[in-house]
Amino acid sequence: MGKHSLQRDSRVPNSVKGAIVMGAVAATGAMPAIPAMAATINVPGLGNFDIPQEYEQPAQQLSQQIQQALAASPAAPAAPQAAPQPPAFAPLLPDLFAQPSNPGDIALDAAKSKVGAQYSWGAAGPRSFDCSGLVQWAFRQAGVELPRTSFEQSHVGAPVAFQNLEPGDIVVTNNGSHVGIYAGDGKLLNAVQSGTPVSYTPLRPDMVVTARRIV
Repeated sequence: MGKHSLQRDSRVPNSVKGAIVMGAVAATGAMPAIPAMAATINVPGLGNFDIPQEYEQPAQQLSQQIQQALAASPAAPAAPQAAPQPPAFAPLLPDLFAQPSNPGDIALDAAKSKVGAQYSWGAAGPRSFDCSGLVQWAFRQAGVELPRTSFEQSHVGAPVAFQNLEPGDIVVTNNGSHVGIYAGDGKLLNAVQSGTPVSYTPLRPDMVVTARRIV
C-alpha cells in the first residue's frame, strides 16, 4: 500500500474540501489497493496523494480545477480602519481672546487699559502715570520689572531698528527724556504730559532715540 499524507489549509472551506473528496471518489471509484506503480499528485488544500497511474490524468485535471477555483475566489476584505476622530477638545473662545505670547504683548494690553488715565509727574499707577511710570507699570503686569526712569529704560532689552518695530517694543524719544510703548501702525501709546491723558500719538523715525525689545 502506498503512503498517504494530508496537510490541511485553512483557506479551503469545508464545502470545497467535501467537493474534492466527492470528486476524487467520482473520478477514481472505490479506492482500490494501490499497486506498486503509483503516481503522486497534489490536491490544493489537502496535500499529496499517491494514486494508481491509470487515474493520474483525471486526478491532475481535478487538481487544476481546484487551483483555478481558489485563484478566482475573492480575497477576504481587509478590516475596516477606524474613522479619524475629532479632537477631544476644541477651543471655545475666538483668537481675539487668546493669551498674549510675550511680555511686550502683555504690557501693551495692560497699557491700553489705562488710556484716558491722567498724567502726573512721578506717578507710576495704577490711576495716574508719568511716561516712564506707565511703561514700568505695564511691564510689571507681564512679570518684568523695569527701572524707573526713561534714561534707565533706554538700556534694557535688545535694540530694535525703527523699520523692525513690533507692538510692545519700548520707544525712547525727546533726547531720552520721554518713553512709551509702540502700539503698531506708527503710533506710540504713552503718558504724554501734564494736562493730557494717556493716549496714542504719532511716531516718526526722526523722533526715536532708541527702541528696545523685552524678550
